[in-house]
Amino acid sequence: MTTLLDKRATPIFHAERTRMVHRVIFGLAIIAAALFGTLAGLLFVYSTDLPQVTDLERYRPSSITELYDQKGNVIGTFALQRRVIARYEDYPKVLRDAVISIEDKDFERHWGIDLWRVMGAAYRDLASGSRAQGASTLTMQLSRNLFLTADRKFGRKVQEIMLAIQIERRFTKEQIFTLYANQIFLGHGVYGFEAGSEFYFGKHARDLTIEEAALLAGLPKGPSAYSPVNNPDKAQRRRNLVINNMMEDGRITAQQAQEAKSRPLNLRLQSDPNNLAPYFVEEIRRYLEKKYGTDQVHEGGLRVYTTLDMDLQRTANRALLDGLAAYERRHGWKGHVRNVIAAGEDFSLYEHPDWNHSPEPGSYFHALVTSVAQGEATVKVGKYRGQIRPADMSWTGHHSPNEILSVGDVVYVRVSAVELEHRLQLTLEQDSGAQGALVAIDNNTGEIRAMVGGRDFEESKFNRATQALRQTGSSFKPYVYSAAVEDGALPDDTILDAPISFSSVSGTWAPHNYDNKYEGNISLRRALADSRNIPAIKLAQRVGIKTVIDYVHKFGITSDIQPYLPVALGSAEVILLEHAAAYSTFPNDGVRLSPHSIRKVTDYDGHIMEQDFADVRDVISAHSARVMVELLQGVVQHGTAFAASKLNHPLAGKTGTTNDFTDAWFMGFSPSMTCGVWVGFDEKKTLGAKETGAQAALPIWMDFMKVAIAGRDDEQFPEAPPEVLTGRKSKPAASTADGESH
Repeated sequence: MTTLLDKRATPIFHAERTRMVHRVIFGLAIIAAALFGTLAGLLFVYSTDLPQVTDLERYRPSSITELYDQKGNVIGTFALQRRVIARYEDYPKVLRDAVISIEDKDFERHWGIDLWRVMGAAYRDLASGSRAQGASTLTMQLSRNLFLTADRKFGRKVQEIMLAIQIERRFTKEQIFTLYANQIFLGHGVYGFEAGSEFYFGKHARDLTIEEAALLAGLPKGPSAYSPVNNPDKAQRRRNLVINNMMEDGRITAQQAQEAKSRPLNLRLQSDPNNLAPYFVEEIRRYLEKKYGTDQVHEGGLRVYTTLDMDLQRTANRALLDGLAAYERRHGWKGHVRNVIAAGEDFSLYEHPDWNHSPEPGSYFHALVTSVAQGEATVKVGKYRGQIRPADMSWTGHHSPNEILSVGDVVYVRVSAVELEHRLQLTLEQDSGAQGALVAIDNNTGEIRAMVGGRDFEESKFNRATQALRQTGSSFKPYVYSAAVEDGALPDDTILDAPISFSSVSGTWAPHNYDNKYEGNISLRRALADSRNIPAIKLAQRVGIKTVIDYVHKFGITSDIQPYLPVALGSAEVILLEHAAAYSTFPNDGVRLSPHSIRKVTDYDGHIMEQDFADVRDVISAHSARVMVELLQGVVQHGTAFAASKLNHPLAGKTGTTNDFTDAWFMGFSPSMTCGVWVGFDEKKTLGAKETGAQAALPIWMDFMKVAIAGRDDEQFPEAPPEVLTGRKSKPAASTADGESH
């Protein structure tokens, strides 16, 4: 039964409760306002100087500049970041599934941030007292990688979220994934999944298998920690975790997951393409940077279409190194190898620069001797090991490795075979410092097909094909003969090969022939074939040495040459590239095409920035050029380059040797290709007795040219003039010694 007191108390109770509710609401409103104000203040503070997401519409990530040979093969790259830009459709579904499963399961549903994931990560961070737990979506990672730093400060996280929301508002999921996939760092200087696929597996991303896609998807969390190169076990565990996630998300079946996890890593690491033609690529880099600037070359994603032929370049590399090895063997074991222990270096930490390349049969490396016994020496080439046994060094004249090798020696070796488990079959070679260079030019276009500037680019980046000025020896004589032929001389005209002397203020100069013999009246054909010095001097005197030098410059030689008769015997110093381009004038009917190495350069979008063509110049008449071809064919058919006749192909050229055998040359051509070879030391010391152009340079030229002329059985030189054809006579087999210059 309700009492009067109860009736009076009820209104008071309701009024009190109403006041309490109002107070709570007011308090919550104040708190909400404070939170809103705080949030607004934070947003204002952290939005200051916030990058504009609209910039993404014009964003072009730094991408790799690629160099292609004439067949479209990549021969070199320039980049600060190794990145190949790809489209969304270039990334296969298996890769997209792998990335989303491990990095952002709700990527296709959220609006830039995953609130539940953020709150869960925040709770675990607070509980653990650290900031180890990540909660970034793909969009947040993209905003951080593009616009922000990698620090874990609260302010950076707020900015990351704000940018992610803006990105989601302006771009589709496909566009966001594509930006992410092209931007992400995958270790070893590689950025983006397309470049990652090419680097780690040697294939395009569109061809990835489940396990390969999973490995790449696992790298962004820790490119160094999960590197399959440096930490293969951790990389495999991370890969398998990605595969498990894909299975749990229903993106692959349990059977597919089991099969993928059972497979090994199977890396096919791609070596640096710059290794094939490093001197050529370096020439291209210097030219491009001078013309377009360093930033454009290394970040602009240019496409440079060069004139190089990858197959001919490989042949040139091998020919030069084999030729130098043959030279070294002719002169016997000299020793004098460097020893890292004697030099005070840490034996266990030693690495040679050429160990960055992968060994293959026929390649040459510097190796570190790690142990020596009577029967064999064990050597190290990077992660590879090999043995040198008595049969592998028989040319040295020693019977056992311990007679000439010591632990810590850095020796030069040739790889005979590459076996399983990083084992090498090797032969001991020698690097005494002898150098060489080779240039090959297409006669029809002036395009450089191959270039080797030295024995080892890692040890010396000086390009002896384009930078070294060397005396030409008798390879200069064709310029003298060209001037004489232009003046009316013919191959079967005779000239007196007899002693001669010249007086000057500095004394008497009495040039002589290489063999110190004189043959009396001989034809110009025979004089050039046998490289007789006296006839060359008399021809230069007859037409005038200044006239000869004028012709030399017309041929494209830019060297400053003084008008003295010894120039006729090759005292002038020239650059190999210019020398080779000059010789290509002869098979081109007297027309010189300027040598060039670039066909076309395009920008990021494919627009042509430059397109190069040879500069064409008449040097001598077609008649004179055909006479010169006839004369230079005689050098091969029965002269100092007689060894080349066994190639059974229309060939012509000229040997060259300087005083004291300092420089050895062979400059020669077929109807389609001109090739020049030089061998010598950088410091201009003797190569050794009888190291003539025919001995040191010609074999290298032959090894190259037998590949260059393959498949060209029907080519012929332009027909010689009638008066030359009717004047041909049978010639005795000539000497194979090269005429010594001045």
